[in-house]
Amino acid sequence: MSGARTDFRERVLLGRTGLCVSRLGIGGSYGLGADALERAYDEYGVNLLYWGSLRRRGFAAGLRRLAWRRRDDLVVVVQSFARLAPLMTSSVNRALAQLGLEHADLLLLGMFNEPPSDRIAEAAARLRESGRVRVLGVSCHRRTTFARYVAEGFFDVLMFRYSAGHRGAERDILPLLGGAERPGAIAYTATRWGSLLDPGRTPPGLPTPRGSDCYRFVLSRPGVDVCLTGPADDGQLREALAALDRGPMDEE
Repeated sequence: MSGARTDFRERVLLGRTGLCVSRLGIGGSYGLGADALERAYDEYGVNLLYWGSLRRRGFAAGLRRLAWRRRDDLVVVVQSFARLAPLMTSSVNRALAQLGLEHADLLLLGMFNEPPSDRIAEAAARLRESGRVRVLGVSCHRRTTFARYVAEGFFDVLMFRYSAGHRGAERDILPLLGGAERPGAIAYTATRWGSLLDPGRTPPGLPTPRGSDCYRFVLSRPGVDVCLTGPADDGQLREALAALDRGPMDEE
């Protein structure tokens, strides 16, 4: 694809944040253990680690071990779905305590299909000003809202759904993400929650995609910095990491 990065093992800048990130990020909500998480970092340099709404002990243990060794090289994302400002602040503080960290690199406000209230935005800004988080991001299912987020410029990172079976971001979001001062772009649901890997859903005469095919599809699209994967075990993680070795897809 024109403009696609050619080596998925090379890190990239996450938009205007100044954070240098791996092309795959790993979410901790699905059961991946500590040893596998450390191997992903040691063998592939995966450094964007996502502490989401389901906070599992194994992932936390691996993240703490990595932070003890290489905290300055990690990009730790803490997500909050809180709709009340005090609850968001306490959620972030609780997450940092669980991980044994002084700060998160990215606070991701989860599922704001409309811009957050002034109180939520002010609380997030205070967390940034205090040094508890470095940059702010937002996720959203309503693609048309991203134009407002880009125009307002409050959030430095945008997270959105994108897959071979859910391509609306190519029309509504990715064209907004140009220029040196663009926000960072994190895509998720590359396998469309596993449905793209289901042979029963594959059109007749076509091969069923591998997981790594799904991640390659997303990462081959210009404008996407990071694709999140949520592996449940070592096998799923190995298949996701295979996308970094296999590299970009062409347009066909």
